[in-house]
Amino acid sequence: MPADWNLPPERFFGPESRQKATAMRLYQGIADLPLVCPHGHVDPAWFARGDAGFGDPAAFFVTGDHYILRMLHSQGIALEKLGIPPLDGSGEVERDPRRIWQRFAENFYLFRATPVGAWLSYELVQVFGVHRRLDAHSAQAVYDQVAEKLAAPEFQPRRLFEQFKIEALCTSDPASQPLDAHEAIRASGWGGRVLPTFRPDDVLDLTAPDWRGSITRLGGLTGVDIRNYGAYIEALRERRAQFRALGAVASDHAVEEPYTGWMERSVVAEVFQRALRGEVNPADAVRFGGHMLMEMAAMSAEDGLVMQLHAGALRNHNHPLWVRFGANLGADIPLRAEFTCNLRPLLEAFGEHPNFTLILFTLDESAYARELAPLAGHYPAVRLGPPWWFHDSLGGIGRYFDQVVETAGLYNLAGFNDDTRAFASIPARHDLWRRASANWLAGQVATGVLELDEAEEMAVALAVGLAKTAYRLG
Repeated sequence: MPADWNLPPERFFGPESRQKATAMRLYQGIADLPLVCPHGHVDPAWFARGDAGFGDPAAFFVTGDHYILRMLHSQGIALEKLGIPPLDGSGEVERDPRRIWQRFAENFYLFRATPVGAWLSYELVQVFGVHRRLDAHSAQAVYDQVAEKLAAPEFQPRRLFEQFKIEALCTSDPASQPLDAHEAIRASGWGGRVLPTFRPDDVLDLTAPDWRGSITRLGGLTGVDIRNYGAYIEALRERRAQFRALGAVASDHAVEEPYTGWMERSVVAEVFQRALRGEVNPADAVRFGGHMLMEMAAMSAEDGLVMQLHAGALRNHNHPLWVRFGANLGADIPLRAEFTCNLRPLLEAFGEHPNFTLILFTLDESAYARELAPLAGHYPAVRLGPPWWFHDSLGGIGRYFDQVVETAGLYNLAGFNDDTRAFASIPARHDLWRRASANWLAGQVATGVLELDEAEEMAVALAVGLAKTAYRLG
């Protein structure tokens, strides 16, 4: 296996020569456009201070990335050996970042032909200038090279933000937590556009861990004494206004099932009171969640926050792992999702509203052509989010275009978002999306579906324009 590591300039393009040439032309027209990042999970605290750093290579690449942890765990590698401590503090945990990195490098081959492998290769080669393939033998030399880069002034978070040409970066922020980092960014005078996103799952989901504690914190942040349902709605409106004052353009909601529907006011008020007393049953939680999605849609129609709905993930499928280590370690598994009936109450109420946008995401690819594309092809408020999570890949992007564009058209899509916690993966993910988009459009040109000038316009829309429009980031 050769030691030199260079990324082919025509990677991810189809093998047929005409399509490949057209794809390269389309890609070159969009490769250097700025990055619009309307949904993700990057920590805003990285940008709150101008002299902040990312830490060591193991912390930067491995311990905080659930994609990497998931693959290594699937091969029987204990999370403790990757530097993840159990919640109860028991057992021996690897603390040496070089040993964690060595273990990661020895298993880097596991990511071959996966999107994670493509992202990591881009990050190491294009961002960090590594040109020796990562493996057991090169591990420590690569560690030293990455560590040296991370310590350099040009690799501070704000400098990388600018080097990546990020036009806007939206984070995900719980409704019950302070926005101190965003306030510090705003007060610093730095010109980077880092915006909060209103993520209220912690206060909407009656089954969420510490829901009552989250309600207390929400009250403290808004100055509202949340003793009843009316005060709860008042606090949510106030908290949304606080997010909007710091530049928020969207809310984000994660559900297993996209159920929506109004409850009678007296009934929902009684359910809320029972929840405050700690008396929650599963049926109440489902009905209350569906009702609150209606409330959130109504508020979005008023204040203009774009509403994102991520449906179809069973969180913490590996319950013993969750109990021992906590969440976000790669144990979330897709579910089938039904949208047509579940969303009908919400769309009948707000699907035609001129100030309402609903962006839908799913982990159930079978819903793309059957339900999501027809919904987006009818309701003015609906836009389709890009392939999410397990389908944010070369094959997943192509399948997505094949299933939705013929029915919904390109301009009912919401473009691309990187949806990542790993900051250096942002340009890698956008590059893969742009290459996959160029390749798919080139195929449409090759088969005579599109003219070249049409494909060129559509490539720009997929790279930047659709996201800016859908999220009102113009």
